Amino acid sequence: MNRYGIFSLCALFVLFLFPSLVEARHIIGGDITYTYLGEPSPGMKRWRFTMHIYRDCYGNGADFDLDAQFAIYKGTEQNNSLFSTFTVTNYDYTKLIPDTPQCVTKIPLVCVEEAVYSFETTLPVLTNQSYFIEYQRCCRNNTITNIVNPGDVGATYFIELNPAGMAASNNSPTFTNFPPIIICNNLPLVFNHSAMDAEGDILVYSFCDAWAGGGNITFTPELYTCIGAKPTPPCPPPFDKVPYALPTYSAGSPVGGDPPITINPVTGIITGTPEIVGQFVVAVCVSEYRNGQLLSKVQREFQFNVADCTPDIDAKLSADSLTIDIEEYTIKSCGEKTIFFENKTTEASNVEDVEWRFDINGTTVTDKVNKWFTAFTFPDTGLYHGMLLINQSSGGCSDTAFIHVRIYPEVNASFAYDYDTCVAGPVIFTDHSTGEGGVNQWKWNFGIPGSASTVQNPTYQYPIPGNHPVKLKVVDMNQCSDDTTVVIQWFPVPPVIIIQPSSYLGCVPADIFFDNLSMPIDGSYHIVWYFGDGDSTHNVISPTHLYDEEGVYDVRVEITSPIGCYVDADFPNLIRVEPSPTAAFTCDPDSALSNFNNTIHFIDQSIGAAHWNWQLGPNFTTLEQSPTHTFLDTGKVTVRLIVTHPAGCKDSISKELDFRPIVTWFMPNAFTPNGDGKNDDFFGKGYLNGATDFKMSIWNRWGELVFETTNPNDKWNGEKRNSQGLSPEGVYIYVVTFTGPRGEAKEFKGYATIVR
Repeated sequence: MNRYGIFSLCALFVLFLFPSLVEARHIIGGDITYTYLGEPSPGMKRWRFTMHIYRDCYGNGADFDLDAQFAIYKGTEQNNSLFSTFTVTNYDYTKLIPDTPQCVTKIPLVCVEEAVYSFETTLPVLTNQSYFIEYQRCCRNNTITNIVNPGDVGATYFIELNPAGMAASNNSPTFTNFPPIIICNNLPLVFNHSAMDAEGDILVYSFCDAWAGGGNITFTPELYTCIGAKPTPPCPPPFDKVPYALPTYSAGSPVGGDPPITINPVTGIITGTPEIVGQFVVAVCVSEYRNGQLLSKVQREFQFNVADCTPDIDAKLSADSLTIDIEEYTIKSCGEKTIFFENKTTEASNVEDVEWRFDINGTTVTDKVNKWFTAFTFPDTGLYHGMLLINQSSGGCSDTAFIHVRIYPEVNASFAYDYDTCVAGPVIFTDHSTGEGGVNQWKWNFGIPGSASTVQNPTYQYPIPGNHPVKLKVVDMNQCSDDTTVVIQWFPVPPVIIIQPSSYLGCVPADIFFDNLSMPIDGSYHIVWYFGDGDSTHNVISPTHLYDEEGVYDVRVEITSPIGCYVDADFPNLIRVEPSPTAAFTCDPDSALSNFNNTIHFIDQSIGAAHWNWQLGPNFTTLEQSPTHTFLDTGKVTVRLIVTHPAGCKDSISKELDFRPIVTWFMPNAFTPNGDGKNDDFFGKGYLNGATDFKMSIWNRWGELVFETTNPNDKWNGEKRNSQGLSPEGVYIYVVTFTGPRGEAKEFKGYATIVR
């Protein structure tokens, strides 16, 4: 050990550190203890206080303090005052050698340093107050997993010197072993974290809260305050707990996992299997009792670092279950006494020798020949213990897997069934399974999706016929199981044949669909239909048949199941087929139809009709037998008559009617434009709906145009162009032209005489 100074109170230390997790050179653990040195004068006692503190030397944080600041507060945890301060400038330094796991590869690189500070002081003996000796420093590794914002959280290490401890001139316990620097994920952890006590007092161990202290401020003057990295003097109690990342982590479960790692309260041994890779702040408290009175409590805080490790040798084998903490394999056999074992040890290249060893009724039976596969025959049912020993005689890395073989009595699944093969009734199942272990579970599957039962002797009604594979699985009280499958031919015939025609009354040609509602049947049944008209069909469950002659017909159905069950049924006078109706009608009038001749009387001439449905163009229907209708639009119109027979048969006929649009125009032959208000204008009248390109022109005897218009409503007042002076009496020629609604050209010529 290199002598650099005097060590001090509380210590935090790391179970394992590796480059992938560590990014800063920070303190990682510590504890504080005290030693009684004597009584220099009445009422005064002298003590030595010692702090072990640890840091990560691969980081880049501050070195150990060359002026470590300690404070002593007097009072209670909630009500106290500063009693004295101490600055320790010397410490003892040690670079710890990692106690790495044996026979494990891929161990992360680690570096941990220890400093031990100590100081002595004489204190007045108190009867109802305590002394709190403390040290505070920031900060922790910012890669810690189980607390929130770890890089901003400092640490407080303290110990309470209570009245009972002072009166007894007590020495606090000191921890014996330094925790392993590295522990491996998913490998069992067993660490003796016990302490020694000079007086042999009773010690009780527990996981407890780690304490925060200081902050991450590194500039003055805040550096030396309670929020700074180096509180000077350290701040008084009560102290804040570190903020655990709840609910996964807590003081009682600092590493998480299910089940969590535990500490034995009597022995201080920490056991469990880590399940999460990371860095974890852990605090262990040891409470010292004498005659039921608490003398002291020492808290050691450290950092668990869990890494993924690869064992050089890991004894494994195939098994039904594995107890990981002690590598205990359980193999269960139901009835079979010869058990085959498969060695799955890793790494296989490191296996040098293998021994299989079993205790059979007090006699040890071994096999050192078969390395990877072996078989043992056990004499009877029962529990047998054995081991798979790897490299036990080679002197290298070795491992052992413990084996439990449980041989149970066999169980045999069996059942019988009973049903009437030709009647569509339920099937009664009777369990005949046997087993000394006592069958207590039955799982039936009747071969139909969703069909299941857990009763011992069920009854099941099949919804459909078929070859149904029935499976029974039985389980006894030892969880031994067996299953058996039997195919049941369930092909009964229907108790009653039920058919439903699409219509009982039809018209020639009548297309009738026969819906076979009989149950149970499927395509494997032989079905014969007789339709009463001399025709028949085979092997169609629900056929369609065409009747092309009128008459009354009987129907017969015969059904034979695949196993020969037979049933038939006759349906007399089931289908009636009548003549089809014939749609016909005439129109009055039936020609020269126009917008002036557009009221039509329709005369029904249908045969065998009982109902009529007239569709008179796109927008009008009527159910009258012989309706009369006025068509308001010109053009071609389709008239359709649908007639229905009493049996429901239909027939229809359509005719196209053409209503020609007719235009008319009439002109006078004289007028008297003398201003008397009678016959003063010359103009035409008529019906021009649908006409286009209208033009009227009037000429005098010399061929001069005196009036022209394209508006059929314009009038000639006898003046030249209606405004250029009176035209003389005489005869004038008019010409009227336009295009009819269907594109035909129209022209009217005549004479207009002016009389004054």
